[in-house]
Amino acid sequence: TPPVPYLLNNDLDINSKGVILRAFDQFRLKSCIDFKPRDSEDYYISVKQLNGQIQSGCGYIGIVEHEFLHALGFYHEQSRYDRDDYVTINFENILEGLVNTYTNYNNVNVFVLPYDYLSVMHYGNNDFTNGNGSTIITKDPKFQNLIGQRVEMSTSDVQELNLLYKCSSSIAFKMYCGFTNGTMCQMNRCSKSGNGWEMVTGVYGGPSSDHTNLPSQDAGYFMYASTESGQKGDSAWLETKRMSPQRKCRVQCLQFYYYNNGSQTDELNIWIREFQDKWDSTGSRYLMGQISPPTSRWTLHHVPLNATKQFQVEFEVRKGAGNSTGGFSIDDINLSELECPDGTWQINNFERFWNSTHTPALIYSPRQYSSEGYAYRVALYLRQTDFGVYVQLVSGVYDDQLQWPCPQRQFTVQMVDQNPNIQLQMSRQTSLTTDPNLLTSTGTFAET
Repeated sequence: TPPVPYLLNNDLDINSKGVILRAFDQFRLKSCIDFKPRDSEDYYISVKQLNGQIQSGCGYIGIVEHEFLHALGFYHEQSRYDRDDYVTINFENILEGLVNTYTNYNNVNVFVLPYDYLSVMHYGNNDFTNGNGSTIITKDPKFQNLIGQRVEMSTSDVQELNLLYKCSSSIAFKMYCGFTNGTMCQMNRCSKSGNGWEMVTGVYGGPSSDHTNLPSQDAGYFMYASTESGQKGDSAWLETKRMSPQRKCRVQCLQFYYYNNGSQTDELNIWIREFQDKWDSTGSRYLMGQISPPTSRWTLHHVPLNATKQFQVEFEVRKGAGNSTGGFSIDDINLSELECPDGTWQINNFERFWNSTHTPALIYSPRQYSSEGYAYRVALYLRQTDFGVYVQLVSGVYDDQLQWPCPQRQFTVQMVDQNPNIQLQMSRQTSLTTDPNLLTSTGTFAET
């Protein structure tokens, strides 16, 4: 499928443009649909500032996906020919002049996919109400307050998109491995000592379960390399299959969960090995990241990669000088041709933490750095029934080298879906852009 040409008009605010570009990355991650700036094509998608959905204050990825799916050929989910089996439309509650937006069509091709209450193309239960009650009632009551979500495309939305364009591949997704059912995902292991990588369901001293399932009735698998015995410098290697970069940007992001119950001096090194061509069996190896400190839980980690040729990722556990009673574990490996986030704030047992916190309360993330060197922290304002997320610029080690007051920089905060496969996640994102001309009532810089 050739890339879809698009034109973002100059009247769009910069925050909306950034959100649209991030939505394009989700299409690339989950489907075969790609986008390119328009050159001279006669047919293209034009986005401009009118009174529609993508306007200032409405620049959310789910809304962008909704509108672009229309442009790609989608109808609303409740326009399906079989919708009356799943929802009831209360026409008497619809605003005057908008009844036609609830028409269902016999010619809507749904590829025999089940009706999807969670589709990003579904209206909400109170959309276009005249104030006399809900416009849509779900036949299954548990979905009544879930229809109309604008978080992300659902799994069924993606399936329908790929069926519509007759493809099954992805532009930016390279691999996921959760070692489900004991499979290795075409990965290989070797050892330069007696201890190598093992596939296990639990380790004495932690972790007691894999990350994919966490404690549950089903025993899941993960990879574990012990550092209890052997000599300093002994290593165990786990290698992915060879992969080739497809995108011109030559950017990759490796994401995985790790657990270290070994020594402070043990290391988990992340390498890439690049090959000149398919006949090159040795390649050149480059260190991309290193992890040392022990943890008491599964911890999310990202490593930016920059492979330009055929490559593979290699995980090396190297024994340190100290005594060890454990080793390193890894699980749920994802690799994509997208940029990694600048920082991650992992709050474990969030629901229990929230319920045990006296609200309202304000908590802060550790200091993070953007790719340009700006220091910031995320603030979480917990209330009894909801919470707010804020981003604050703070002092950092590179302040004297940076432009101030930091104009036109976009922050995106993503609350990550717990599905370990990034292709199946529906993660809520919100973006804001700094505006040097916008001040709060106290005279401090605000954002759009």
